[in-house]
Amino acid sequence: MTNNHRDSIISSKRGARDAALALAPAYDALAHSSFTTATATEIVGRIGAGEWTAVQVLEAYIARAAHAQSTTNCLTEVLFEDARRQAAELDNEFAKTNKLRGVLHGVPMSFKDQFDIAGYDTTIGFTTWSDKPSTENATLVNQCYAAGAIIIAKTNVPQTMLAFECSNPLWGRTLNPWNGKYTCGGSSGGEAALLAMDGSALGVGSDIGGSLRIPAAYCGIYSFKPSADRVSSHGARGCRPGFEGFRPSYGPMARSVEDCDLLCRAIFGELDRSHRVVPVPYRPVELPQKLKFGYYSNDMLVRTSPANVRAIQETVDALKNAGHECVEFSTTLPSDAMEVFVGLVTSDGYKKMLSYLQGDPQEDSLFMTTLGAKLPDFVRNLMCWGIKTFYGDSIFPRFFNQARTKSVVEYCEIVNQRNKVADAWYKEVWGEHQFDGIIAPVQALPVIPHGACTYLSGLACATAVFNVIDSPVATIPVTRVDPSLDCLSADFKPGEGDVSALFEKYMYQNGESTAYKPQEMAGMPVGVQLVGKKWEDEKVLAMMRVVVEALGPRGFGPGSWDMRGKSVV
Repeated sequence: MTNNHRDSIISSKRGARDAALALAPAYDALAHSSFTTATATEIVGRIGAGEWTAVQVLEAYIARAAHAQSTTNCLTEVLFEDARRQAAELDNEFAKTNKLRGVLHGVPMSFKDQFDIAGYDTTIGFTTWSDKPSTENATLVNQCYAAGAIIIAKTNVPQTMLAFECSNPLWGRTLNPWNGKYTCGGSSGGEAALLAMDGSALGVGSDIGGSLRIPAAYCGIYSFKPSADRVSSHGARGCRPGFEGFRPSYGPMARSVEDCDLLCRAIFGELDRSHRVVPVPYRPVELPQKLKFGYYSNDMLVRTSPANVRAIQETVDALKNAGHECVEFSTTLPSDAMEVFVGLVTSDGYKKMLSYLQGDPQEDSLFMTTLGAKLPDFVRNLMCWGIKTFYGDSIFPRFFNQARTKSVVEYCEIVNQRNKVADAWYKEVWGEHQFDGIIAPVQALPVIPHGACTYLSGLACATAVFNVIDSPVATIPVTRVDPSLDCLSADFKPGEGDVSALFEKYMYQNGESTAYKPQEMAGMPVGVQLVGKKWEDEKVLAMMRVVVEALGPRGFGPGSWDMRGKSVV
C-alpha cells in the first residue's frame, strides 16, 4: 500500500465518522444529565416504569458520546441513525405490550472495535481492513440486541490490540478523559474513555493480558473479565487466528457493579456456532457473611507505586472494618506467569500479527513487545548478558529471552509450564489459604503517559498472570492519586531487591521521561483487581458488591467526570 493510498483511506474513514457525529445534538446538561448520570440498571427500570422512553435516553447519550469523542477521540464507527430507528421500535413495542424486550431494554451500549456489527467495518486499527463491512453480527452483539440494547458506537483500540496504550494509524490516539497527557489504556481503551465520560451506559471489551482491566483502572470505571469461554467469541476479530496458548475473555465495562452484573445475566451460557461456550447460564450465589480475602502489593517484577499500594491498603482496611478477614501473602507466580505469557505470545515471532500492518507504520507502543522476536538469537543473548552484567538486573533478561520464535517442541514445553503455573497457583494460593478472593494491583502504576508503553510493556505482568491461570477478575476504582500521600521515599533507588532495575528506572527515575510523577498525576484514578477461582464468575461479581459497599462513596460512577475537581460527599 502506498502512503497516498493509505492517507486517502484514513481521510475517508475519519470523514465518514465526523459526518455521522454531526447528526448528534449538542450536549445540554439541563436536558440530558438526568439520563447520562443514570446507570444502565436504572435506565431499564425507568423505562419499564413508563417514566422515560428509549428515544429520550438515546438522544442524551448520542449527545454525550459526541462530546466524549471531541475530548478524547474514542470513537471509530458511529451508529447513531441505526440506533435512533431501534429506539423508536422499542418504544412502539413497549407502548403496545407494556413489556420490556429484555434486561437491557433501551440501554445505549458501545462495543470495542473488534466485534462485528453488520454493515460496519471492524478494523482493529488496521488501514487495510477498512471498507470491508461485516455481513453479520457477533454473537455478543446479537445477545445484546435480543435483550433490548441499542448500540450507538464502536470504540478505538491500539494497533494489533497487544498494547496498553490506545493509538493506531487509522483512527489516531485516544486520550485519558481525566488528563489528556496520559493514555486511556488498552486494548479496550476507547471503551473506557467513552464510559468514563458517560458517553455510553454500558460497554463490551475483551482481555487477553489485561485489556479490560488496565483501561478500566486508568479511566476510573468498572470491568469484569470472565473465565475464558464463559462468553462467546464468535464474531470477535483478532490478529492471531489459531493461537491457543491462552484464550481471550469478553466481558462488561461499566460505571457500576450492578451494570457489570446486568450484562453478565444477559450473555452467560448461550451456545454459539463455535460450540466452545460453556452452556451454563448465570447462577446467582449467596455469599457467607464473613469472607476471607488474600492480598498482595508487589508482583515480583517491580515495586508497586505508593499510589497503588495505598489503593490496596484502603481496600483491605475497608473490608476489615466491614467484618471480613484479610490476609497478606507473597508469591512469585505473577512473574512466573509473565515468563510463560511472553513465551507463548511470541511463539511465531509475531509474524502473523505484524503481517496485517501492510504498509501501516508500527506504533511505538509495540517496540519493546516485538523487539526480542525480531532480533537474531546472538544479539538477544548479548543484550540479556549486558543488562544483567551492567544493570544488575536478572528479571528483565528472564522475560526478554523468551521473546523469540519457538519450535513446536519449545511451544509445547511452555504450554506445559503454563499448566504448572496454574496448578501451583491453585495449590499455593487457593488450596493453602482457602481465600474467597484476592485483592491485587491492576498495575504497578496508576496510569502511564503517552509513549511509556514503548519501554514499559512488561508492567502487564500484574494482569497477564490471571490470563495464564484463567481466573475471573473484576476491576474496581478505589481512590485517586494524591501527591501529599503518594510520593516515593527520598532514599528510593531503582533495582533495590529482587526486582527489575531497568523497568524501575523508566518508571521512577528517568528524568523528564519518568513515568510516575504524582504531582502531574494528581486526581487520576487508582483501581484494584478482585480475583476469584476459575468458573466462580458469579461469586466474583457478588464480591464486587461487597468491596464497593465496604469502600463507600469515593467519587466514581455516572456523573463523576463532570464533578472532577469538586469535593465528594
